[in-house]
Amino acid sequence: MPLSEHEQRMLEQMERALYAEDPKFASALEGSGLRTYTRRRVYQAVAGFLVGIALLMAGMVAQLIWVSVVGFLVMLGCAVLAVTGWRKAPKPGEQPAGAVRRQARPKRSMMDRIEERWQRRRDEQGH
Repeated sequence: MPLSEHEQRMLEQMERALYAEDPKFASALEGSGLRTYTRRRVYQAVAGFLVGIALLMAGMVAQLIWVSVVGFLVMLGCAVLAVTGWRKAPKPGEQPAGAVRRQARPKRSMMDRIEERWQRRRDEQGH
């Protein structure tokens, strides 16, 4: 289920806050972890697709239609997972979608940041 616009904005704000608070931790999380997770997901989907083919063939050989149908559904589901996982995977050196690069700026107090966020939310909501 895709995120709503409000949820996407909130996620981006949380990412910005994470970059502002702990840039080393944020940069450690951003690229390689997501890329590894996505690659692993695609490999699992390919393996599942092969299992689906085996089920489809076994169902045909044993003349059990329901096994063939299950195999086809497994193949279909794994194909969808592989394609969506592949499209979402960031390229090497690329920033993940929605991530914001940390900008060099002077340190501000926590109250200043909270006040700025509050003002931004009010502006986005049109108040």
